[in-house]
Amino acid sequence: MSDSIRGEDPQVAERGHDEARSVSLELDGLTKVFHDDEGDVIAVDDVSMDIYDGEFVVLVGPSGCGKTTTLRMIAGLEEPTQGSIVLNGRDVAGLEPRERDVAMVFQNYALYPHKTVRENLGFPLQIRHFPNDEIEDQVRDVSELLGIGELLDRRPGDLSGGQQQRVALGRAIIRDPEVFLFDEPLSNLDAKLRIEMRTELNKLHARVGKTSVYVTHDQEEAMTLSDRVAVMKDGKLQQIAPPQTVYERPANLFVAGFIGEPPMNFFDCELAERDDGTWVVSDVFELKLPQPMAAKLDSWDGDVANLVFGVRPEDMTDTTVVEETFSPDTTFEAHVKVVEPIGADKDLTLAPSESAPEEDEFTVRVDSNSTATSGDTVTLAVDMSMSHLFDRTTGTNLTL
Repeated sequence: MSDSIRGEDPQVAERGHDEARSVSLELDGLTKVFHDDEGDVIAVDDVSMDIYDGEFVVLVGPSGCGKTTTLRMIAGLEEPTQGSIVLNGRDVAGLEPRERDVAMVFQNYALYPHKTVRENLGFPLQIRHFPNDEIEDQVRDVSELLGIGELLDRRPGDLSGGQQQRVALGRAIIRDPEVFLFDEPLSNLDAKLRIEMRTELNKLHARVGKTSVYVTHDQEEAMTLSDRVAVMKDGKLQQIAPPQTVYERPANLFVAGFIGEPPMNFFDCELAERDDGTWVVSDVFELKLPQPMAAKLDSWDGDVANLVFGVRPEDMTDTTVVEETFSPDTTFEAHVKVVEPIGADKDLTLAPSESAPEEDEFTVRVDSNSTATSGDTVTLAVDMSMSHLFDRTTGTNLTL
């Protein structure tokens, strides 16, 4: 299994052997099959990853990709069909949730409505028979950490969504678990509060420093919160890597299209060997590959007519608004269909021609000083160093 899928820590070599973190949570061949009258449904399919001590890993993917089921197996709320879950050297796959030393924060907060904030926070310690004075001390410390000290005598029904979420976080923190598990905890909040809580979660993780596994369908949440992002599809782990690596070096077509907003543009193409080098040829453009990129294809024995060229909207430039000379080997013309101002930038929807069908449209993000309007023809320059070639059959990124 490759390191990019297994999840080997790419920073270990940079930090040096003495600074390398130990593995806190190891998933090995984790599989979950649900049985019903219509047959077997494989929700999680042979997922393996190593999560390091103190690391914040976010599982992200579309609905039904298996991310929540994976989290529930770690928590002990679902029993794996096969595979192991090793927490600090101990296989916990057969243990009850209370025996695993993990704390879970749910989407719906799961607070006791008849208890005050103080009682909700202290309940995990109360059922473990901590002395009352110690419970009070820890409740005070956690409430101060989360900025909810003035809410201790209120009940959940008297709190806002953000305040309830802080109480749910506090109840998890007070347990002092080995691993925190988060199941889409911000999805019930409005957009502004969700951004604020992301910032608070980042600060909280920096202070507490515990291993955390977080599930979300929101890629922006995944990118801003995580040390590493684990992208899932159809129960399988597609790639696990630092967020910038996933963005700039996606392992396959799915990751490339799922991560990024607007998403990466894809063009059916084929390779053409010419006297001056290797070219990518499509119905939209002919672009020359940089030599290092072409060299990566030397060992590939696939069909040169069955490729997909991928480039992100921000890696194409409207040449009319920059004082720079671009090589004709990396430029092409396109027809502007729609211009969408988005503050400091504009998103242009373009097509090869005015009559081109909608499926041939693509997006370019340009500076707000671009004067392009609907109906114009513009010359675009492609940053070939940031582009990708994918095998259409396997989806594999051939240029990594």
